[in-house]
This record gives sequence, structure tokens and C-alpha cells, in this order.
Amino acid sequence: MARLLEGALGHAGFEPTLASELRTLDKEGDPDRQERLEAESEAVAADLIRSYGTLAPARRPRLWFTYHVYYKAPDWIGPRIADALRIPYVIAEGSRAPKRITSPWALGNRSAEAALDRADLILVMTDRDRPALERCRPRAQILVDLPPFVEDDWVEASSGASRGLPGPDGPELLTVAMMRRGDKFESYRILGASLRDLADCPWILHVAGDGEAREEIQRLLKPVSSQVRFHGEVGDRAVLRTLYDKAHLFVWPAVNEAYGMALLEAQARGCPVVAGAFGGVASVVRHGQTGYLTTPGDTKAFADAIRTLLRDTPALRRMGSAARRFVSDERTLAHASNRLRSTLMPLIEGARR
Repeated sequence: MARLLEGALGHAGFEPTLASELRTLDKEGDPDRQERLEAESEAVAADLIRSYGTLAPARRPRLWFTYHVYYKAPDWIGPRIADALRIPYVIAEGSRAPKRITSPWALGNRSAEAALDRADLILVMTDRDRPALERCRPRAQILVDLPPFVEDDWVEASSGASRGLPGPDGPELLTVAMMRRGDKFESYRILGASLRDLADCPWILHVAGDGEAREEIQRLLKPVSSQVRFHGEVGDRAVLRTLYDKAHLFVWPAVNEAYGMALLEAQARGCPVVAGAFGGVASVVRHGQTGYLTTPGDTKAFADAIRTLLRDTPALRRMGSAARRFVSDERTLAHASNRLRSTLMPLIEGARR
């Protein structure tokens, strides 16, 4: 998504540059690490301020843009730069977490909240984030919806051209996901358990993905291994498109997904989705129209949703067409670029006065 935002900004007529490669992510909740990251961030900010000070005013940044500020990854750099240069400060996908005030991420949470408070504008990417952002919004702060999107080439006219009627082995299912421990592993566990309950339906599952948990995940799927085809990591977009185009249904439990880019990509290629209704997944799948969302973590509900669609080829086709229209009409880089330009230009122009 960070790369997509960079591309959308460029498409909107801006000239985005990566100011720093410092990562403030702390997955483990280590207070000492958070303190070190804060100090490193302050040093980076000081260097940038000095560097920008040597530039002619016309060559200095006109706006600071930070992606994904939350308690595990606060922004200590952006607010300082924005204050020093007197430029707008914008956050895309900011999340507030009041329950983390006394957690091992207390420093990260305080710092993320301070950055969110300082932001002139927050681009809200999921409905899940909006309520907390609204409750804590400073009076002058602007909240603007910018839902997740994909590059325009995902919705080419040839989308789904190679998708035919289900063959003798049944409809083709598809999963595209990294194979790592944690939430991804739990999603694969739910997927495997659900597929074991579908013995009454013919199907073939294609899996695109790899990672350190590959062997464990293959063991999870061993009871249905005769119906699973592993493709490993698919780095070639043309190959990935072919998998999407041939699949009749994309399946992914989506445990703790922020939203799930693969869910949007599948729909862009005319493939409906069955996914768990975790996090912001409801912001990228329209339940009952472009696919089905099931109760988070409910293995039976997930299996039942797949079974319902496997037995209803006309519904699969209707949802596939609706999915492609949804992404084409609302969720492309071109749409995001227009939203960014109309939203950011007034901030920049206002700061010039």
C-alpha cells in the first residue's frame, strides 16, 4: 500500500520522495527499543531539518506525508519536520488504540497519539479506524476517506477471460498469502479445517505463497492434499493474474487483516471472495454482492459460505461481475489519485498564504 500511495501521489501531479528509511516498527513491545527508535528518529529529523534549510524555499517540501501510524509504529519524524518547515502534516491509515496506554507499547502509543493529534489531515482507509479517529479528532483536523485501491492494470478488459465453467474436478479455489507464523498461519489453519468439511463438494485449491512456515502449512493441508496445488511464491504479476482469472472463488479467512490487498486484486479480476470479517476486510468486500464475509474465526461458517457458492454457479458469475465493477468503478489508482489531489492541494495552497 505504501508503494501504491507513492504511485497515486505521482499520478496526481505531486513529486513524492522518500525522506528516510528508518523503520519505527516494534512488534514485540520492547520499551527499550522504543526509546532507541525515538532517539534515532529525533536525530534523523534534526538532520533533515538542517538539510532542508540549505535549500531554496521553492525546493523545500511543501507537505509531509506519513503512511500507517499506530502504536507499534509511531511517527517521531513527521511532526518535527512539519513544525520546522511550517508545512501541512498528513497521515494515511492512522489508527488510535486507547487500550494500549498502559501496555508494553506505552511509549509508542503516546507518540502515535501525539502524531495523530498533530496531523492536519488523516486519510481514513477503513471504516474500522474511523470511530476512534472521530472521537479524538482535534477541532481543526480533517478526516477524509481514502479506501484501499489497486493499480489500474488489475482491471483490464480481459479480466476473467480464461475463466470457464467448473471442470470435472469442480470449481477452482484460490488463496494468495504469505506463509508465516502468527495471523497468516492461523488463517491457513482455519482454511484447512474448513476444506476438510467440504468433502461433499468437488473443488481444487490453488495456493500462491511461500515463507518460513511453508512446511507446517503444508502439513495443515495434508488431509486434503490431493485437492491442493502449491505454486510457491509468485513474483510474476502475469502469472498471478492468470491464477486470479482462472479461479472461480478466492478464499481467505483473513485473520486480523487490516483489509487484504489480495482480496481487492481477486475482485478486480472478476473473482468473488469468501473471507473472514476481520479488521477492515469489510471495507474491501461487499457482503452478499462481491462475495461473502463470515464471522471471524468461525470455521463452520467459512465452510458453509464456500459450499453455498460452489453449488450455485450463476451466483458465482453474478458476484464475479459485481466484484470487477466494484473495483473498476471505485478502487483504482486513478480514483485514489483524484481524491489525493482534491484533498491535498487545498492544504498546500493554504500553507503558501
